[in-house]
Amino acid sequence: MERETTPQLSRRLGRTDLRAVPESRRALRELLRHWGGPGRSEIAELLTTELVTNALVHTDEGAVLTATVGPRALRVEVRDFVARPPRPRSPHPEESTNGRGLVLVESLADDWGVRPCGAGEPGKSVWFELDAEAA
Repeated sequence: MERETTPQLSRRLGRTDLRAVPESRRALRELLRHWGGPGRSEIAELLTTELVTNALVHTDEGAVLTATVGPRALRVEVRDFVARPPRPRSPHPEESTNGRGLVLVESLADDWGVRPCGAGEPGKSVWFELDAEAA
């Protein structure tokens, strides 16, 4: 009997290696080639870019990106190795694009959150979910 596999992406992201941002975006685009309604994969790419960038800019230990395509939704997690929770900020209009990442995630994702890693494991996972079709 053949087992059905769940399409998944898993990448280790090097410490402060911002080249991982466009590479992660490309890998996610490939994973989502045939997924979701109009515009859903573009939203997933944007939100993934924000989480990966935050993890690499605000921590010193690198991160792990995981994206799982389920029957009705996509779940993306970015795990870093710093326990400090992210703090959504209200960006000031005079600032460039800094401070908007979690605001975008909060406004565009169908669900999102922060989950501490298990006992004895440092860090946290920041995750979001997107339904395959727009609500």
